[in-house]
Amino acid sequence: MDIRHQSNLKLSKTEKKFLRKQNKARNTLLRHEGIETVSYATQSLVIANGGLGNGVSRKQLLPLFQGCGTVDALLMPPNKPYSFVTYETTEEARNAYVALHGKEIVGDLGQKIILYLNFVEKAQWKALGLPGLPPGLLVVEEIISSEEEKMLLESINWEENTDNKNCQKSLKHRRVKHFGYEFHYENNHVDIDKPLPGGLPDICEHMLEKWLKEGYIKHKPDQLTINQYEPGHGIPAHIDTHSAFEDEIVSLSLGSEIVMDFKHPDGVSVQVMLPRRSLLVMTGECRYLWTHGITPRKFDTVQASEHYRSGIITSDIGDLTLSKRGVRTSFTFRKVRRTPCNCNYSLVCDGQSKERPPSFPESDREASRLEQEYVHRVYEEIAGHFSSTRHTPWPRIVEFLKALPSGSVVADIGCGNGKYLGINKELYMIGCDRSENLVAICRERQFQAFVGDALAVPVRSGSCDACISIAVIHHFATAERRVAAIQELVRLLRPGGTALIYVWAMEQEYNNQKSKYLRGNGISQGTREEITSATSASPSLNDVQEGGGKSSGGTRSELPIHTNRTSFHSQDVLVPWHLKGNPGKDKATVPFGSTEAQKPGPICHRYYHVFCGGELEAACQTLGNVSILKSYYDQGNWCVILQRG
Repeated sequence: MDIRHQSNLKLSKTEKKFLRKQNKARNTLLRHEGIETVSYATQSLVIANGGLGNGVSRKQLLPLFQGCGTVDALLMPPNKPYSFVTYETTEEARNAYVALHGKEIVGDLGQKIILYLNFVEKAQWKALGLPGLPPGLLVVEEIISSEEEKMLLESINWEENTDNKNCQKSLKHRRVKHFGYEFHYENNHVDIDKPLPGGLPDICEHMLEKWLKEGYIKHKPDQLTINQYEPGHGIPAHIDTHSAFEDEIVSLSLGSEIVMDFKHPDGVSVQVMLPRRSLLVMTGECRYLWTHGITPRKFDTVQASEHYRSGIITSDIGDLTLSKRGVRTSFTFRKVRRTPCNCNYSLVCDGQSKERPPSFPESDREASRLEQEYVHRVYEEIAGHFSSTRHTPWPRIVEFLKALPSGSVVADIGCGNGKYLGINKELYMIGCDRSENLVAICRERQFQAFVGDALAVPVRSGSCDACISIAVIHHFATAERRVAAIQELVRLLRPGGTALIYVWAMEQEYNNQKSKYLRGNGISQGTREEITSATSASPSLNDVQEGGGKSSGGTRSELPIHTNRTSFHSQDVLVPWHLKGNPGKDKATVPFGSTEAQKPGPICHRYYHVFCGGELEAACQTLGNVSILKSYYDQGNWCVILQRG
């Protein structure tokens, strides 16, 4: 009989409620994190509800568990609400379970937390591969002395602005001063014809000359923004406007350390520690393409070692803890741009209008052109890499196919690499896709597939017992074309035939569950809503009318570029695809730290119309000869099974 069963032979109502919470915590870990708990005592315990992700530090947990025996290791994964503790003996782990299971503690943020313990055979978690520092990012520690830091901080007069030599503002979450030129937050620009009197502070001149001489910077800045952040405040993720400033963005951190979040458009995120008195230099790809920001919170996850290094927060979960933020002041130096930006990132560059993102189509002809450029062409280019990421069939689609009668003729319209064509050997399945390269992959796998358009499938009407359309219809750019694609599926069906349709959902969080798309993100929850901000050089998100992509002001709106692994803020978006250098290689086989794992490749953008709840059903119901048998939500997709009348 296991220890938990022995201790719960006679349970009060309170104890039963507690046990239910414990089981819920265990099941949540098992379902979302892949952590296997066991019913017998071992040397290792998982501490549910006690981790860096919910404000519990190493300083709190370690003494608590050391009081029950000799702790071999306390492992605290970053941003996770759980930890692992391993003892020298099973008996010590058993003692900890009896003493601490259900214990209430107070977290570093003052919140009450109940620890739920379970035995595990070994510590295991979904570790995120760390890609290294973004290309073009440099962090220099101890760039100035503590005496110089004190002088710089004391030189700032936040109380008055009578000398008319600088511009001082109080923003929502911080105090700001500008020197050289004022940065206008309403349009993310500077007016080069209106320099501020006095230029940069004299105290900065010697510092800048030294950095130039030592090679940390290549250009002498002429604009300075001083920001002061109170603990708990941050700045939304953004890219400094391309057309406003030259390549180098230089920031000096004073008063307190901070963790800054960097994010690539393909969803890769990196947390970088900026120690007190350190210099951050952003150039090239990091300056022009990656967003950077500071998550509003009072604690950061940092290395527990007394002398941790600057740069990326490592994956050494035996050396992570929480660090309380102090008041931080940053001196950000930039050089005002006087010539057009000619960077290599034209799609996110506000200064290269010829490559601006497309506008929402206002005619069928424009929609067709948009799909040709941002769907058809892209899939031809990414076919190999796309196929390497599409190998696991979705269970409910498999269920639909396996429930069909033996001998059924089934068409997969938009079959991609054909991963569903061989699911049920008792069916006669044919695939159709607009991409010649994807169809070629299907044929290599000995599947029957041909090139064709989902709006005009070269198959006789009424010849199919069933059809599937998985992640296809959301690529059509108008409501009329989406309905036409559904009508084409219905045309292929015999009377009584059924079709299964999947489209991406606007609602990536539904019924208190996050989709796999969001759960694949490596950043903390607190940064998601800040990825797209008014300070970003990427296209701003317009006020989108329901079911469309036009702005409320009546003017043509550019399609926003979506940030991967975040919630959707617009129904009509361009979704980045980061093309890897070796598309045939499984990510899991790429060694950490290798050039291949770290080097970003070209970025392609696919057009999507993400569906709101009920929108897919409404589109189907516009057709008079169909009935909806079932509609449901499946991991970030709206799904319908319809039947032809």
